[in-house]
Amino acid sequence: MTPMEKRATLSLASIYALRMLGLFMILPVLSLFAEQMEGATPLLIGLSISIYGLSQAVLQIPFGLLSDRFGRKKIIVVGLILFAAGSMVAAVSTSIYGILIGRALQGSGAIAAAIMALVADLTQEVHRTKAMAMIGASIGISFGVALTLGPVLAHYFGVPSIFWLTAGLSVLAIFVVMFVVPNPKKIITHRDAELIPSQFGRVISNLDLLRLDYGIFVLHLILTASFVVVPLLMRDAGLLPGRHWLVYLPILVTSMAVMIPFIILAEKKRQMKKVFIGAIMALVVADLGLMWLHEDLIGLIGFLWLFFCGFNLLEATLPSLISKTAPADMKGTAMGAYSSSQFFGAFLGGACGGWLYGEYGATAVFLFAAALAGSWALVALFMKPPRYLANMLLSLDAIGGDRADEFTRQLIAVRGVEEVRLHFEENAAYLKVDNSILNKEELQRLLVQWSQI
Repeated sequence: MTPMEKRATLSLASIYALRMLGLFMILPVLSLFAEQMEGATPLLIGLSISIYGLSQAVLQIPFGLLSDRFGRKKIIVVGLILFAAGSMVAAVSTSIYGILIGRALQGSGAIAAAIMALVADLTQEVHRTKAMAMIGASIGISFGVALTLGPVLAHYFGVPSIFWLTAGLSVLAIFVVMFVVPNPKKIITHRDAELIPSQFGRVISNLDLLRLDYGIFVLHLILTASFVVVPLLMRDAGLLPGRHWLVYLPILVTSMAVMIPFIILAEKKRQMKKVFIGAIMALVVADLGLMWLHEDLIGLIGFLWLFFCGFNLLEATLPSLISKTAPADMKGTAMGAYSSSQFFGAFLGGACGGWLYGEYGATAVFLFAAALAGSWALVALFMKPPRYLANMLLSLDAIGGDRADEFTRQLIAVRGVEEVRLHFEENAAYLKVDNSILNKEELQRLLVQWSQI
């Protein structure tokens, strides 16, 4: 990467991470805080946790499209202002309805698609996958830090302090966008990073992609529903809220360590489907265990650990499966549908979890979660074993449209190149390659040869 590309990637990853940190920090403490507020009911408490997902799901695609028209940085700044405004509304609220409005405003700052598009504008094709991976890693780190930090801040400074901190981080992120993130030379559409409206019908009619969308929908529904009740259950089992981080930190660290050999087995040994279904079954067992033993602190912690073992593994493998499954030039659209499914799942998780807890208790929440995870396991049984193909982007600087057919024919002839899609309006060739057999030397010779023609 050039210095400019590194600066762009790191600064945009930090913006994404700061925003997600603000959303996640409230997850393990909001139900404890909201139950004391005026007008609170279990359903409204659940909605206060998850309503951001509804506004996020509805607005993330329009924000991405608006960034094509009005500029990436302008839309990102608008989104951060909305996020900061929502955080401040929630911070000063004294009723559950104020929290609901603030959280919905937070979600309306749906800048994920615009950030990804700006990353694509600021990086060369050869480095774009690396840049996207760095942003993905920043999200995972922010999730772990947030679950640990949230209970500590709430204990020492109160839950409103989390909202104020989130607002401050959003303002800081605005300055990063304005003064640190480079300005792109031009804005063009990137099919690997953006949703293309004309492709949306093909994506949502692809059964293999729909199975994965259902998976992320269920995964985040279960996660959000669980966090409606888990903080309350740990408190009721005798663990003071200020010490909840002593549960979350070791659970997250050890479950991440457990995940690593399974990722290797799935990717390197090409056992993705078996590992994937095994992780879903871990969720089923964890939720059944939580249903039976949620009143016992040791049982609660043990099955919560098993839940996060499955959750972390699935959270890591689902985007990889989307990338493997989507056609080379439809990854951005596939990821747009996937993200919308994730946020709708998060929204319904809070609503369903809160309602079930209020009407039937914690047992019903975990039974519902186990049933959903079981339905996902059945859906996953019918998924095709994934093609172990990676995405590769090539520049078309030296290739004229009149020579496209010959260039495509020669690319396909290279061992390991399985799919080629050319888009001259983007100056990019989208390839699917099998890295285990790809003849990189032959591919490099071919590209050098065409660049000299």
